[in-house]
Parts: sequence; structure tokens; C-alpha cells
Amino acid sequence: MLEERRQLYISLNLIENIGYVRTKNLLNVYNNLKELRNAKKEELLKISNISYKIAEKILYSLKNINPLKELEKANKIGAEIITIEDEGYPDLLKEIYDPPTVIYVKGKKDLLKQKGIAIVGTRKPTEYGKKVAEELARELAENNLSIVSGLAKGIDAFAHKGALKADGNTIAVLGTGIDIIYPFENKKLFEEISEKGVIITTFPIGTKPLPYNFPARNRVISGLSLGVIVVEAGEKSGALITADFALEQGREVFAVPGLIHSPMSKGPHKLIKQGAKLTESAADILSELNIDYNFFDKKRTINNNKEELNLSEEEKQLLSCIEFTPIHKEVLILRTDLSPSKINEIILKLQLKGMISQIAGGYVIRN
Repeated sequence: MLEERRQLYISLNLIENIGYVRTKNLLNVYNNLKELRNAKKEELLKISNISYKIAEKILYSLKNINPLKELEKANKIGAEIITIEDEGYPDLLKEIYDPPTVIYVKGKKDLLKQKGIAIVGTRKPTEYGKKVAEELARELAENNLSIVSGLAKGIDAFAHKGALKADGNTIAVLGTGIDIIYPFENKKLFEEISEKGVIITTFPIGTKPLPYNFPARNRVISGLSLGVIVVEAGEKSGALITADFALEQGREVFAVPGLIHSPMSKGPHKLIKQGAKLTESAADILSELNIDYNFFDKKRTINNNKEELNLSEEEKQLLSCIEFTPIHKEVLILRTDLSPSKINEIILKLQLKGMISQIAGGYVIRN
């Protein structure tokens, strides 16, 4: 692709809310930035979807835009700018209506050409939600699917972590410039994905995390994916927006059921009622996508079974009472008639053996 045309793409992307359709229409008339800068307002008004206000905005904005500076900024932070006409642009993303004309990429850009599945959900997950997101991501990554998510707190972060734990591939889609880490508490995760996976955004360098950026981010998450898995989400969660985009784009929608009294189950249950695939395991997703299941996890299951065989009778008794949803130690005392000190002693032993985890508030959960 000619460098002058790339500069025109980058320049138009730096003008807020121009969009794919207008950009495409402009590129059908103008071959380079110089031609468009020299255009008369009357010429632009003849182009479809260009109003008087938009024409003024384009001509005024282009006076102050320097695409070479944007390329230089990207280069300084180890990022690359890819346009929709470049070879490195993701094929699946190109299929959606109104695809982004420019993307900023940092990391292993080849991952954008591989099959991916999105995992999204609430920023305030339960321990159950964290566990499910991480396990699904790990197993799907082990089956050669890239895990796509939004690097947000909660389910997104656990999905990325699950893929990384499996030494798999993960793609983080930002609602900011590629130089902005948001939320900042995910800085370490951002850096790890930059090294082992790939970071992508459609927003120019320096773009802050403004609320209206995130729906646009969500449609890229679904656009890069064969399907979207919603783990936990409230009734008005952004994860449901991602699911809506997935349906519009002809992608599969999966939903993980949860406890009926949990507000974080409202979103997935609503999707299931509307026809989303009820999902209990990675095998459910792979079957729906016609991907053969790789029993990579068999060794881990065998090892866990061996661990259980080596437990004492008291450890087995307590483990049988601990579920895959959080349970309080007080409940375990009632169920087993063991003393509080004995319960704590056995919990510590089971935790050291990797069978359970302790969580805040005196709860434990089975691994």
C-alpha cells in the first residue's frame, strides 16, 4: 500500500467520528492527503454522507493533523499502525459492518489472524465468576483459540490471565490510546500481554478512557472473535452490549449460568432465555464451533485424582463438603462436627495441596 494513502487513512482516523463509510467514500475520490487538504467544501458536499458540518470539520481538522508524527509516536512505544488495506489487518474484523479503518497494535500482531473467542463480563465478579472465566480461558487457549477481552477489571482480567497461564494466546482490546493503561491496576497484565500476546485499539495515541469509547471497543472485541462468552454480568452490563454486537455480526453467543439469587447471573440468564448457548465447559463451546477438543487437561485431572487418593480421611471428609462456589467455614463446622481449630488445620493442608483456595470473609472454594 502506498505510504501517501496510509497517511490519508491515519489522518482521517485522527478526526473524531468520521467513520468507515465516510472514510471509504472520501478514499474513492482522493488518493492522498494533499489532494484532500486542497479540496473545496463544495466538492466534499457532493460525496455521500458528507454534510456541511462534517465537510467543515474535515477541512479544519486536516490543517492541524500530521500523520507522520502519529507514526513516530507509535514507533517510540513499540506499536504499529495498520490500516484496513494493509496485509496485517485481521480478516475476521474486516467482515463486520463499518469496520475500523485503522488499528494500533502492540505485541504479536500475527495473533490477529488466528481464531479467537471473546470472554467478557462484570468488573465485580464473584469468586465463582473469576474461577469460571480463568478456567474457560485456560482450556480454550490450550485448544489453540486466542482469548479476546477488554483488559478491564474483573472477568476480562481473569480471562487474559487464564490464557497466559496456559502459555496460550490472548488479545486485549482497549477503549483508550495504546499508550494509556486503564485501569492502571492492570499495568503488569498489560505489559505481559504486550510481550506474550497482543494489544489492539482503534483510538489514536493519547486517547483517554472516556465512557463513549467503550461501546466502540466492545464491537471490536466481538468482531475479532468467532463468538462471545458472557460469564457474569448485571442486567445493564457492557458485556451484554458486546453480546448484542456479536449477534449483529453473525457471531455465536455463549452464556455461563450462575446462582439464581446473584445479581451477576441476571445478564447470562437473560441471554440464555433469548437463545444464547448455555455453557458449562470449554467442550460446549468447541463443539458448537466444530473444533475438536484437545484433552490437554487430562494429565492435570489424573494428578488431581492422585492427590485425592493421598488425603487423610478427615481431609477427604472436609473436601467432600467444599464446593465450587464459596462456602463459609462456619457451615463446614456444622456439616462435619469438627472443631474450628481442626477445620483451619485441614483447610491449610488442603490449600497447600492445591485442592482448595481461601477467599475473603472466611470462605473457601474448591479448585
